[in-house]
Amino acid sequence: MPPFTVLGVKFSGFGEYAVDFYDGLVEDNSKPYWDDHVETYKSDVRAPMEALLAELAPEFSDGFGEPKVFRPYRDVRFAKDKTPYKTHCGAVIEQGRGGGAYYVEVGPEGLRVGGGCFHLASDQIARFRKAVDTELHGEALEKILKKLEKAGWEIRGDRLKSKPRGFDAEHPRLDLLRYRSVYAVRAWEPDDVLHERGALERVKKAWRQVREFNEWARDRVGPSELPRR
Repeated sequence: MPPFTVLGVKFSGFGEYAVDFYDGLVEDNSKPYWDDHVETYKSDVRAPMEALLAELAPEFSDGFGEPKVFRPYRDVRFAKDKTPYKTHCGAVIEQGRGGGAYYVEVGPEGLRVGGGCFHLASDQIARFRKAVDTELHGEALEKILKKLEKAGWEIRGDRLKSKPRGFDAEHPRLDLLRYRSVYAVRAWEPDDVLHERGALERVKKAWRQVREFNEWARDRVGPSELPRR
């Protein structure tokens, strides 16, 4: 049975008040607001997200980690911003720990999807750079990212300002070598599709576009072999 399948419930769109819920949370990120609106979160945000992942999992989990909806609470232990709640609901299907992932998010700005290497451990960064350094795998990644940009995706990530140690300043793929994480994202503003089953097809189509990137990450980077902190 796919994760999150409850009594055969199918995804039919995010609830009518999903965006309104997050608009309000942006204005009043407090426990009283949350307590007053938590049922809206459960019915219009959380339950639809779980149903969405249950339908996406058979095609995109590839036998790796199970789909995961992130907790709504922020980790504020070391943050200057002490607001307690995230102003979006994010979910992910990982291909092993950090070795490529499919991401989806709903919030006040609508629907957002992503794919790639969102968080890389030091051993993964080393394997990523080793692959980018080779002509075969490095040029393959360049082509994948250019194709995604042409299709409307934005390439983001954490990058060094200077060249990574051990690589030539004239390396033909120096910009890629600087990445410590690299992923693709695209978004849609709130519209009727968000509240319909068409949102499933929108995410599915987008994830299919980013699948090649995730397959490159799975094969060239893979999961971290370091112990979890």
